[in-house]
Amino acid sequence: MKLNKQHYLYQEDLKNILSIDNIDRLHGKSFLITGATGMVGVMLIDSLMKLGDVKVFAVGRNREKAKERLGEYFDNSNFEFIEQDVCMPFDEKLNVDVIIPAASNTHPLAYSQYPVETMMINIKGAEYALNLAEKCGATVLYPSTVEVYGNATNATDIFVESYTGNLNLATSRACYTESKRAAEALCQSYIAQKNVKVKIARLCRIFGPTMLDSDSKASSQFIKKAIAGEDIVLKSEGNQYFSYTYVADAVAGLLTILLNGENGEAYNISSEKTNVHLKEFAQMCAECNGMNVVFDLPSETEKKGFSIAMQAILSNEKIKSIGFEPMYEMKDAVNRTVEILK
Repeated sequence: MKLNKQHYLYQEDLKNILSIDNIDRLHGKSFLITGATGMVGVMLIDSLMKLGDVKVFAVGRNREKAKERLGEYFDNSNFEFIEQDVCMPFDEKLNVDVIIPAASNTHPLAYSQYPVETMMINIKGAEYALNLAEKCGATVLYPSTVEVYGNATNATDIFVESYTGNLNLATSRACYTESKRAAEALCQSYIAQKNVKVKIARLCRIFGPTMLDSDSKASSQFIKKAIAGEDIVLKSEGNQYFSYTYVADAVAGLLTILLNGENGEAYNISSEKTNVHLKEFAQMCAECNGMNVVFDLPSETEKKGFSIAMQAILSNEKIKSIGFEPMYEMKDAVNRTVEILK
């Protein structure tokens, strides 16, 4: 499974991202982006590099992996790769306009196997991004998550930005949810005490052609099976009802918040066009290649990292009020993902 960036659908996705309002205000800006080789990081960097006269400092732990995912930019004077663990401070000489600390473990096996690392990446990664922003006067765009809301208290609850649901600290998965909540609190603390400029994006379950082979999320497993022409394996009854976002809509949402969002405010990034039950997602992937959905119980290791949430729907009224308009229907987004990766 290899991302084909020259595929016309992927190029169309980048064009759609760069069609958002006020995008011209990013010309001449410099960006430091951690998690550069991740699902969001790759499409975000591809979009910025296509924009042209911006400078991108891409941060990752593995240069070889970065060359595989972003190698076309290594000879570009507007791109610089920094091989670094985000749990370490940044070089004080760095001077950028925007910092996007997108490095994070974001899939169940990582939560289960590396809970300490998961927490430290989120908390220390936010701390060092905020420290650098204080020194150079940068704006931080912090990618947070639907997980900060906890589990819905009622079956009909929709997560608006002020929502707080049920939280459960007695699971290894809490390493992700609680460190993201702590990182958001740290952002607000830097705003209050150090006058750092921060805008917060709460992302939901993202899928798309920039996914990693190692991603153990259910949606990514469905897509891999569809690409391989195999039956889709569902490890539950599939009645979970979630907000999903195609990665191009997610990146467009991030840039909309950066351009038009208010300092200190959090904005959900979601699309009413891609709110579906898990079994519906699985069925769409199966239909790509005329395959079936089959059910298989998870292993104990897998189960430890699974979300117990049955519903997580994000309101997007607030981000729409600053100009965001999601572009992709669910079936189209699934088909695009499979076609680009095939």
